[in-house]
Amino acid sequence: MKFFHTADWHLGKLVQGIYMTEGQRYVLDQFVEAVEEEKPDAVVIAGDLYDRAVPPTEAIALLDEVLGKITMELGIPVLAIGGNHDSPGRLHFGSGLMRVNGYHIAGQMTKVIEPVVLSDDYGEVHFHLVPFADPSVVKHLHEDETIVNHNDAMKKVTATIREQMAEGVRHVFVGHAFVTPHGESENNTSDSERPLAIGGAEYVSAHLFEGFNYTALGHLHQAHYVLNETVRFAGSPMKYSISEEHHNKGFLIIELDAAGQVSVEKRELKPKHDMRTVVGTMEDILLHPVSEDYVFVKLLDETPVLFPMEKVRSVYPNAMHVERKVLMLTANAVDEQRMEHGKHDDLALFKAFYEEMKGEAADVETETLFSEVLHEVMHKEGTQL
Repeated sequence: MKFFHTADWHLGKLVQGIYMTEGQRYVLDQFVEAVEEEKPDAVVIAGDLYDRAVPPTEAIALLDEVLGKITMELGIPVLAIGGNHDSPGRLHFGSGLMRVNGYHIAGQMTKVIEPVVLSDDYGEVHFHLVPFADPSVVKHLHEDETIVNHNDAMKKVTATIREQMAEGVRHVFVGHAFVTPHGESENNTSDSERPLAIGGAEYVSAHLFEGFNYTALGHLHQAHYVLNETVRFAGSPMKYSISEEHHNKGFLIIELDAAGQVSVEKRELKPKHDMRTVVGTMEDILLHPVSEDYVFVKLLDETPVLFPMEKVRSVYPNAMHVERKVLMLTANAVDEQRMEHGKHDDLALFKAFYEEMKGEAADVETETLFSEVLHEVMHKEGTQL
């Protein structure tokens, strides 16, 4: 059986005040084209279809368009779950009606998880759709007070599934969680993904998925496997943060043979506009060719630049952020420094400030320039040095 594994579409995503809908449509058009060409037996979406519980109208329309094309026009079933960004009730609404048309969505956690059964030439494949497993919800459903974190919740869910797993068929687990090899703490692969819990309680051990032929995961935005090659994150289809700058975005093509052995192919998606960092002085940046990429600019100018974003956007119209790597003292810090240096005159104070900020002493030319400017300012104020 061949199926596509994707996740973390985050439709309706807003990055630095810019909606990503246009770019999302661009990559999802490529995804649908691949579905049409490859004709997989199913498409699996492992959570976070939307970026927030109440998505904008454009995001809802885009999802409706994509799912309608895959299920209604191409006749390929879609198996999806809710993620931590999705509204369980909104996703689950109408799930029974949509199932008739090939769209299987598990938005809300239930105590008993009935598998979606698909078949190929070698028999049945059971897909176990497990939406984001909030520990408090799992604790309530199973009336188990020992569940206190995400690993406990997933342990209960997977154990319950195993009790009812049919023998002699292949099994695929679809989930949305922060899975690490042994449930240990790890850094997230993206700054754009919110934590699932506070204080290290969000991590889930990959050992809990033993017994499943393949585990299709969502939540982390970089595609990778955990512990073994059958437990995988598909990653997001496009970049949603500059922390994802070096990610290669796409989806996974999974094939299960008769014995349940897994083969994986990564298929990349080309973004309409890349997201990347641009470093240089303003003078150099203004010489760059015009680009519509989403850029985060780091200016190397030692002096302040007036209206930096306006200037940058003359070259990069979709620039998202501009910063200059120069430390500035607040008014309070200046007052404290004046107290620290006591009766130092203005030139001595400037020299101390310059050396503290630059890591080197001011040269004669810089001292002379400062003295001239200071003299001019104070002369205008009616004061002599």
